Amino acid sequence: MAEHDKAAIIEVMNLYGFALDAQAWELFDRIFTQDIKAEFGPAGAVWSDLATFKRAFEAFHSTLDNHQHTMMGHLVHVDGDKAYAFSYGNWLLVREAAKGGRQWLGTGWYDDELVRSDQGWRIRRRVCRLLSWTGNPLVPEPNYQQTPVMTTHALFKHVKEGKVGYFNAIATKK
Repeated sequence: MAEHDKAAIIEVMNLYGFALDAQAWELFDRIFTQDIKAEFGPAGAVWSDLATFKRAFEAFHSTLDNHQHTMMGHLVHVDGDKAYAFSYGNWLLVREAAKGGRQWLGTGWYDDELVRSDQGWRIRRRVCRLLSWTGNPLVPEPNYQQTPVMTTHALFKHVKEGKVGYFNAIATKK
């Protein structure tokens, strides 16, 4: 059962990138709980409910001409009806009208807590941190609750400070 759960969780994590790039915001209902706690450092914002989170992402991504979100390096720890997951991401944003260049590329990581629901696994808590970026910082412009922040974060520092849920979940297991 655990391998089936892990595959289902990875599917949810990958669906997130597809939903963003397709601008299919209704797919967020298949990814997140209604009471999602989403803290996105690169966006400079925190959300506490799915409806507001969807509106904010729709408003931000509508300012872009194109974007690609790549999810990789999935790690999943299932503990009954709760799970912890970690993944890396690349975020290519394109805005043709941006002065100084049309592209911005960010890399970073996601630390997720998921719960099993009647409809399948859903992300209940997501923390997103920026590791590095290159390109034009004017491409991701402020928009509806988002003020892009280019502060980078080293994973090992967050682990040492006890701030990575996935690590905390596996570090206590033998």
